[in-house]
Amino acid sequence: MGAQGIIEDNFARSGASKPTVVLVHGGLEDASIWHLVIPRLQRDGYPVVAFANPLRSLGIDVAYLRSVLDEIQGPVILVSHAYGGAVITQAGDHPNVKGLVYAAAPMPAVGECLKDCLERFPGFDFASSVNVTRYTLPDGTSGAYSLVRADKFRGLLAADVPEGELALMMATQRPIDLAAISERLTSAAWTSKPSWQIRPLQDAVFPVEEYKLQADRAHSTVIEVNSSHAVAVTYPDVVVDVIGQAARYTTT
Repeated sequence: MGAQGIIEDNFARSGASKPTVVLVHGGLEDASIWHLVIPRLQRDGYPVVAFANPLRSLGIDVAYLRSVLDEIQGPVILVSHAYGGAVITQAGDHPNVKGLVYAAAPMPAVGECLKDCLERFPGFDFASSVNVTRYTLPDGTSGAYSLVRADKFRGLLAADVPEGELALMMATQRPIDLAAISERLTSAAWTSKPSWQIRPLQDAVFPVEEYKLQADRAHSTVIEVNSSHAVAVTYPDVVVDVIGQAARYTTT
């Protein structure tokens, strides 16, 4: 039995049930971003919930996630991609949550918003990369949402993704309301709970300098991969392995 097998065997012998893994996708995507991660986690015996992030505003998205956490019995590991990092940072103060995994995801501080994480260092040019569409609701209120331009999609989000996976990502792209990008956090769970950062070194959305700043202040365990932003697609085995690390650390 290899080292990984010994760890898993000891984990099983301890009598601890495996925590539920709640996967929180980001903006411009849906839960299918986890389609290579989910079966691997299930094969390893983890209960999995792929949360359908509303992408309406930080407050709305956090409220929905907390309602899901309220219904889960036992410990939870929250796992995020992209904007989902802001959502799990604020929702992660839920008592069921024992650990936070950020897979190519920001870790904002209290008073920060996703826009700050995108703009603190030179890199992502929001204006030239997305199309913004305004909408009006039946009650007369209005807002705006964004989608990545088709000619920018691969370079921005999926430079190293195979064609078949790229087609799936483009077909399942979902709009994110601009309110979600600019709403500031009122709590940050990484200040009191352990966190793991999967840092993609070829990410065209968040610069490496931003990832380093966030991990340093959160005292996160860092795992670097030579990946684009789509780390859940390009390195699903690494994502699952890090989730396993978080599970063992927080429940044994």
